[in-house]
Amino acid sequence: MWWARPFLPALVLLSELSVVRVQTAPCQTCRKLTESFIKGLERTANKNFGGGNTAWEEEKLAKYARSETRLLEIVEAACEKTDFECNRLLEQIEDQVETWWFHRQQEAPDLFEWLCIEELRLCCPPGHFGPDCKECPLGPGGVCGGLGRCEGEGTRLGDGECVCDPGYSGHLCQSCADGYYREKSSNDSTGACAACYHSCKKCSGPQDYKCLDCKPGWILHDNKCVDIDECGTELARCPSNTYCHNTDGSYECRGCDQACVGCMGSGPARCKKCSRGYRLKGAKCLDIDECSERAIACPGLNEACINEEGSFHCDCADGFIRRDSICVENKPPAGPEKGLFDDMTDDEVLVLQQMFFGVVICALATLAAKGDMVFTAIFIGGVAAMAGYWLTEKGDYMLDGFLKGR
Repeated sequence: MWWARPFLPALVLLSELSVVRVQTAPCQTCRKLTESFIKGLERTANKNFGGGNTAWEEEKLAKYARSETRLLEIVEAACEKTDFECNRLLEQIEDQVETWWFHRQQEAPDLFEWLCIEELRLCCPPGHFGPDCKECPLGPGGVCGGLGRCEGEGTRLGDGECVCDPGYSGHLCQSCADGYYREKSSNDSTGACAACYHSCKKCSGPQDYKCLDCKPGWILHDNKCVDIDECGTELARCPSNTYCHNTDGSYECRGCDQACVGCMGSGPARCKKCSRGYRLKGAKCLDIDECSERAIACPGLNEACINEEGSFHCDCADGFIRRDSICVENKPPAGPEKGLFDDMTDDEVLVLQQMFFGVVICALATLAAKGDMVFTAIFIGGVAAMAGYWLTEKGDYMLDGFLKGR
């Protein structure tokens, strides 16, 4: 391919499709592609070589005008990279574009007409539609009387029927649609169609008293369309537990209040019957406070009753939490167990230490009395240590007292 692009490798396979396959591409894509191509022609028409040699430039520009180089530049910019439909069509019709560029430009200067209408048969001329480009319906003002559009015009699709502008109807959009009337014209021309009063289906003027026929939900009375109250005439069909609410030309089915089982209007005062958990008091269905009316609403231990609309529920009382469906006291988690001496004061610890050393010294004294020199030496050392410890503690105490004047 002479213009294959690296960003479209997947489309190489599509280039093998025939023109018959291309016929399914929409006319809008072909139109957009040709319009972009023409812009590329305009963009490259005044290519400036900037060489300074006028004769040489004119000769080169003449060659460039119909060159493959220029065609490639135009084609490269014809479709946006993200426009898949445009790129796919361009891959499929490279032969046709090349033929027009090198051989048909003079006799067929309109690329859209030659490519999209004649060659690819994707589009039709203005005022035509369908596979065979049949002529659209024509009226006094042109296609569809100038008051609508021809379905499928300009494409190979559609049925050619007129889609009329708002307010118009008919095969050629020459009649006024329902809800519109023909205005009087100051000259012999046909007046435009203007809107009737909103409740009129047919009318002779815009006022509410100029109705000739009414839209559904309205009834004609003295040339006025009066709203039908479907709710009062039993024309409404509302499901259970809803009520009818009349609107202009229609009605709505709205839900009953939660206090009601069936109702005739909104609110708890229009109930036919009270819902479970409600009781009729006066003219209203009001909530029953089960917590105050029942002696034991919540039989569980440490439970409290909480009232709510139409019902109640049981929850644990303050200071309790539910565990395994039972309310138990909400105690903070216990800390680690205390050791045997954690609560003792420093003085108590000192006394215990002295008692322990005393027991050890007594045991050593007993062994020393038996004449064992080893234990005698240990005993003497222990006594000396105790004496030094005691004297040191006493000395500090006495010195502290002397300094404080005791």
